Amino acid sequence: MAAHIEQGQRFSPRVRLTDAREFRRVFEEAVRCSDRAFTILARPGPCAHARLGLAISKKCARRAVARNRIKRLVRESFRAAQHDLPAVDLVVMCRPVINDMTHAELLAALRKLWQCVRNRCRHS
Repeated sequence: MAAHIEQGQRFSPRVRLTDAREFRRVFEEAVRCSDRAFTILARPGPCAHARLGLAISKKCARRAVARNRIKRLVRESFRAAQHDLPAVDLVVMCRPVINDMTHAELLAALRKLWQCVRNRCRHS
């Protein structure tokens, strides 16, 4: 793990969806990008940058330790990709198959889904 992260690379509060109203707005009308492990919902946001919300359910991972691991993985992937994403609000959800995938497979799946978001939300 990197001991020093540049200022622009942190997962700061300004790039998070924080309340139910923001999540509901994305769920109501969103572009969907999916694969066997994740579903990403994207909707043009009010900010000039991408923002991330996580909806990792107990159906996906029963133990809190596993859910937190998934959240860390998604946040890290988003942190690396956020500057290439359009100004959209994103909600990431997972599927139970995620428990059978390796760390590298999950990161590769997220990279493909970030590309899908870029392609589908290009004009946002």
